[in-house]
Amino acid sequence: MSYSNGIGDRMQVSNPIAPASASQTRPAEAKTAEAQPAGRTGTDAATLSPTGELISQALGGSDVRSSKVEALQKAIADGSYNVSSSDVAGKVMDSLLK
Repeated sequence: MSYSNGIGDRMQVSNPIAPASASQTRPAEAKTAEAQPAGRTGTDAATLSPTGELISQALGGSDVRSSKVEALQKAIADGSYNVSSSDVAGKVMDSLLK
């Protein structure tokens, strides 16, 4: 194959996509062995920034507000928990209209 360099000279290219010689390529095992420093076992580790740590704690926590749940359980147990009938009717109507 030949091509022009734009000035009129012709240059000869025998194989523009020649395979790499055996001395230029190495097996994948050799590459990974060289990439790891001596004494490393190949385990990965990650650290979080302080902001990331706060987000992780917030997402890992529970949405249950135990003090409120305990207060409601106590009110139900001693019979002092009252719900307005109009509130119940309003919620029923809202759920039916959705």
